[in-house]
Amino acid sequence: MWQGLQSITYYKTKTSPVADHDVLLPDKLNNFFARFEDNTVPTTRPATKTCRLTFTAANVSKTFKRVNPRKTAGPDGIPGCVLRTCTDQLAGVFTDIFNQSLSQSAVPTCFKRATIVPVPKKAKVTELNDYRPVALTSVIMTCFERLVKNHITSILPDTLDPLQFAYRPNRSTDDAITLHTALTHLDKRNTYVRMLFIDYSSAFNTIVPSKLVIKLETLGLDPALCNWVLVFLTGQPQVVRVGNNISTPLILNTGAPQGCILSPLLYSLFTHDCVAKHASNSIIKFADDTTVVGLITNNNEMAYREEVRALGVWCQENNLSLNVNKTKEMIVDFRKQQREHPPYPHRRDSSGQGGKF
Repeated sequence: MWQGLQSITYYKTKTSPVADHDVLLPDKLNNFFARFEDNTVPTTRPATKTCRLTFTAANVSKTFKRVNPRKTAGPDGIPGCVLRTCTDQLAGVFTDIFNQSLSQSAVPTCFKRATIVPVPKKAKVTELNDYRPVALTSVIMTCFERLVKNHITSILPDTLDPLQFAYRPNRSTDDAITLHTALTHLDKRNTYVRMLFIDYSSAFNTIVPSKLVIKLETLGLDPALCNWVLVFLTGQPQVVRVGNNISTPLILNTGAPQGCILSPLLYSLFTHDCVAKHASNSIIKFADDTTVVGLITNNNEMAYREEVRALGVWCQENNLSLNVNKTKEMIVDFRKQQREHPPYPHRRDSSGQGGKF
């Protein structure tokens, strides 16, 4: 059984995806993962009132006790077993540190350091884009993020972005299936459905923190907490580790590291305003996988095409790049008379990695 699992998951290939002697690969990957860095946007904001959010020692203690004792230590070298074993001794100390961080809208640099471990997306790696950047971060910061995440989710309305089916309780990929909507529409006369399955290039790495905090404020979050989020996402030291080789550090001011507790929530809040403008369309999301569903009647595709154009504008305004090779369109048409359905045009950007509508 174990040999069979190794075979179907390419276990042996993934354990040593690259040669350890390739000393240049970590720097190449670090620069590639940082390709969405936008140095033109502001990374600071005027000081606001002190953040009202505080945690108790009981909150911190409970979070520390949930840490997996086998969790790998982050760049600060503090393993999870220390926090879990010494909870009673450390909870009070870190409660003061966390509360000071929130009140001053400041995050210690040692909490923001990330070591990126590139994980192959497929068995045979042929290019840099075949690696997924998974961040190894401080276990202490992971606990801090969990506390902040629980607070943010507790004040957000349950009705926010109902068509985002990831990172939500009692939601799954089954809920994101568009089959029922499509078949109900196809029961009507002279109808068909167009579905555009969109894939973004490294969506988490494209989040612009200054734009994110504006959206957070419109959702009712404390401006001081928004400032803390901005500080958390900017000035992040990052290195890439491949085998025994480590890249030169880069300081990033764009994106949310994959593997952080807050990253999925912040991404879903960053994209919550990406919604359909026409009643005959819907934009369904599962994490960064996005599908535009157009219910077409009497061959009138105007609303669907306007929706796709509007989504293209939204992507440009929010620093998201379309992965042309993985973006596909499916047309469901059960009418007996065969008709041609011209595809929606798109073009690649100058880097060749993404595209625009």
